[in-house]
Amino acid sequence: MPNPNKVTERLFQSPSKYIQGPYAIQNAAKYLGQLGNAPLLLCDDIVWKIAGEELVKALTGAGFKVHRAVFGGEASREEIDRLGALGRKESSDFVIALGGGKTIDTAKTVADDLGKQVAIVPTTASTDAPCSALSVLYRPSGEFHCYTFFDKNPNVVLVDTTVISTAPPRFLAAGMGDAIATNVEARRCLNSPNFGGGLPTEVSAAIGQKCEEILFKYGKQAYEANKAHAVTPALEAVVEANTLLSGLGFESGGLAAAHAIHNGMTAIEELHTLLHGEKVAFGTICQLVLDGVPTSELDRYIDFMLSVDLPVNFELLGIPNVKDEELRRVAELACADGETIWNLDRVINVDLVFGAIKAADAAGSDYIRRTGWKRT
Repeated sequence: MPNPNKVTERLFQSPSKYIQGPYAIQNAAKYLGQLGNAPLLLCDDIVWKIAGEELVKALTGAGFKVHRAVFGGEASREEIDRLGALGRKESSDFVIALGGGKTIDTAKTVADDLGKQVAIVPTTASTDAPCSALSVLYRPSGEFHCYTFFDKNPNVVLVDTTVISTAPPRFLAAGMGDAIATNVEARRCLNSPNFGGGLPTEVSAAIGQKCEEILFKYGKQAYEANKAHAVTPALEAVVEANTLLSGLGFESGGLAAAHAIHNGMTAIEELHTLLHGEKVAFGTICQLVLDGVPTSELDRYIDFMLSVDLPVNFELLGIPNVKDEELRRVAELACADGETIWNLDRVINVDLVFGAIKAADAAGSDYIRRTGWKRT
């Protein structure tokens, strides 16, 4: 149930500094110099070619001694321990995450284990992980493991929108799938403690609302700009919504059913190829069903998701023949002790969540039939 400890204080938290703009990586030394001069840089081989070499050039040119550690691909405890050992061996004085959500969550945990500061340099706008003081960890198999919480948010978040614009548009869309849940979840968590342990503030509610406003206003336009690898005002606005507004909004506003159902969905092996935000988008439809919103409002969200090619039913998720027992397992995991679904100020049980998942698929399929939508 919400707020079992009867918390009354309101709390808002954020990264110390957020920078966003084209070619921002070229100025990395200016913003990271306050953290140290011997960073452990986490990035995978693909990201290294996209932005790693440029970042290292900018830092070494300013006198930094950078040690690169190749990220293995999964934000697991095993990978964190391996990378932490490298940081100790190299006497790294801070950690840089260069890449997507799992690289970022891994780097935040490595930095916390090492007792060092962390800088986040995302190469996609695919999640709201960069700004938060928590990480989502997975088992090596890809199944959700746990949330890990930290005493403070990242010290610096540096977002180069030129790099973001070269990433596949699917990543930007997935970020919108993650971000569209922000306001939907937070507005149902007003009496539940947030990730900082306090009640949501008025500013966190306003941030969630602004995040949603930007997505509906600019989401499709930004998605098309990303296809053209163009940095435009619409792209800048959506990158900020996906990264900063959603990050602040979820952490200080709260999560609910959409992300709990996402976590449950990681138990279906066929969904492991989907991005975090693609599953959260469907989880958002499930929450809207649980919230009992009017059909017109449900249609509005489904229409937005389809406009940026996010999945709204089992077929688009890639599980057209999913079995009821698999969906019930998703519902059971979503209702596990400590899950964010319990932030909802309403009666929740496995049967209700199982029904909402099936009803969300039916609603998405019905909208597609009614409108004649086809993927372009």
